[in-house]
Amino acid sequence: MKLVIVESPTKAKTISQFLGKDSATAGEFVIESSYGHVRDLPKSQLGVDVENNFQPKYIVPLKARKNVSALKKKAAKAEKIILATDEDREGEAIAWHLLSALGLEDRPEDNILRIVFHEITKKAIEKALKNPRDIDMHMVNAQQARRILDRLVGYKLSPFLWQKVARGLSAGRVQSVAVRLIVEREAEIDAFKKEEYWTIEGIFSAKGGSASSGKKDDNSFKGELYKIGEKVLEKFDIKNETEAKKILDKLEGKNAEVISVEKSAEERHVPPPFTTSTLQQAAFQRLRMSAKETMRNAQRLYEEGYITYMRTDSLNLSQESLSEAAGWIKENLGGKYLLPKPRIFKTKSKSAQEAHEAIRPTDPSRRPEDLKKSTDPREARLYELIWRRFISSQLPSAVLENTKADIDIDGHTFRANGTRLVFDGFLKIYQMKFSENILPELREKEGLKTESIAPIQHFTEPPPRFNEASLVKALEKNGIGRPSTYAPTIATIQDRGYVEKDEQRRLRPTETGKIVNAMLVENFPEIVDISFTAKMEEGLDEIAEGRREWPPVIREFYEPFSKHLETKYESVDSQKIEEKTDESCPNCGKPIVIKRGRFGRFMACSGFPECKTTKKLPEPALNIKCPKCLEGDVVRRRGKKNGRYFFGCSRWPACDFVSWTLPGREKKE
Repeated sequence: MKLVIVESPTKAKTISQFLGKDSATAGEFVIESSYGHVRDLPKSQLGVDVENNFQPKYIVPLKARKNVSALKKKAAKAEKIILATDEDREGEAIAWHLLSALGLEDRPEDNILRIVFHEITKKAIEKALKNPRDIDMHMVNAQQARRILDRLVGYKLSPFLWQKVARGLSAGRVQSVAVRLIVEREAEIDAFKKEEYWTIEGIFSAKGGSASSGKKDDNSFKGELYKIGEKVLEKFDIKNETEAKKILDKLEGKNAEVISVEKSAEERHVPPPFTTSTLQQAAFQRLRMSAKETMRNAQRLYEEGYITYMRTDSLNLSQESLSEAAGWIKENLGGKYLLPKPRIFKTKSKSAQEAHEAIRPTDPSRRPEDLKKSTDPREARLYELIWRRFISSQLPSAVLENTKADIDIDGHTFRANGTRLVFDGFLKIYQMKFSENILPELREKEGLKTESIAPIQHFTEPPPRFNEASLVKALEKNGIGRPSTYAPTIATIQDRGYVEKDEQRRLRPTETGKIVNAMLVENFPEIVDISFTAKMEEGLDEIAEGRREWPPVIREFYEPFSKHLETKYESVDSQKIEEKTDESCPNCGKPIVIKRGRFGRFMACSGFPECKTTKKLPEPALNIKCPKCLEGDVVRRRGKKNGRYFFGCSRWPACDFVSWTLPGREKKE
């Protein structure tokens, strides 16, 4: 009997179709799950011997002991052990930990096989079994180094925050940088001062037509003043309404004439197949999925055999998948959508492993509607997004015809821009924001009728708050974290109460987040320094590639950090976190404030300890009435079992309204 061990029961169940009791090889292979990590650092202590080259002290967690014991018994009876955990650093580390936890170190090397595959298909697994390899200790050490670094920062710095700010706070290499990005963006927004500027817009038509005719062949179009004489207007050249009206006075009663018409072709380029970060961004923008939900659904799709491995920063596609895509395109879309040769995308990430692939369907002929019958609807929608992105990556570019027409009125040049879709190309499968604006056929020196000329007031806008998609993009751009860390980082900073979502699902810092960030920036600048954190990630990549040993990478960070922390315990004053509210205490009349305690934020009287009034913090108001009872307000709540946010009525349990989407803001299909 050959024992195959993977991380999850779902993955084990899928592989069983090809190797286990449900397959032609029934009896030869037994597929079991480790249920995730089988060893970890203890929660009750640091678990790292800093005096002994930072050696970790791993234990088998209590929740894993029963399963580890069962796996040990099965391993003892197996002629071969096949470790088929995921192909990334985390999966490599789990395979290595299994060796120790199951007591397999002394078994002959040819009794223990490490296999990897990018997709859970019969062909991929059979190929992996024919090409086993050793456990990659460089990847294991990179994962160990990350885990130890994160433990050292969290275990050493969090008590400092408890003493100086409030219990229950935490700091981390990646999460603290993410909070800093959000806090600094909020500061930019607060400091922003809007500036006024004006544009002048004309509506023109050929002299035979009218903008108000109401006929279907109405040929009116818009143009914007962009040049006066030979001076091209800059954004703030027309500063106020007075200046705008002076220009309008000069144009009154003057004739309009077309002075130039230029047409040009433009290719709208095909987006590449998904990486982890671009999938999270697109799923948020198109499906309103959080990064955490996206990865949870993608994990299931992978383990069920529908998509390739979902933690990747590679844009590579296998030759087989490219051939399958071309076959599907030829059969279903026709020859004009078939590329003369496959389109290859160049991976930008330095850390991407070339053997890995982008996220794609394992079988391009499996249409999204095939999944909708048997799969969770959210998983099916994510699969459709992945399928469309992959197929479209092998379609031609879309071709647009752009028209630029300049209209003169007494030395004032208005410009009209038009766009027409000539060939849809990849847009046939993967829709993107695009709207045609077709200008009528215009000729040079053609006289036009001026329907209206109007000044339009504008104000500059502050930078937007981050949402989950734009934060993932910023983290990736700055080299903060890796594909496996984006989703848990975003979840952690919300769970810790450093960041919350506004009514438009954008991320804003809480008062706690601002205070903790200010303390870290002032006293531990390296922890929240973007370039320093990015450099640490590069160090981990070098370990994974075998170019550096892991203890020196940790030592370079830890020794100065540890000494610095000791001095800060003495020199930094404590800070209280109290957020003001507009409420007064019902018992003593003093202001009610929001405090942070051991179990999170709560409302309390500012007269404490004389007045001990406290109450639960209400859910944030969304200013939407409950669509069911029409009396309560819609509030956001969090499920106890899965931690997923949903919307309910403030009158619960009197009203049992619940919804996964914010009423009135459901995504339109």
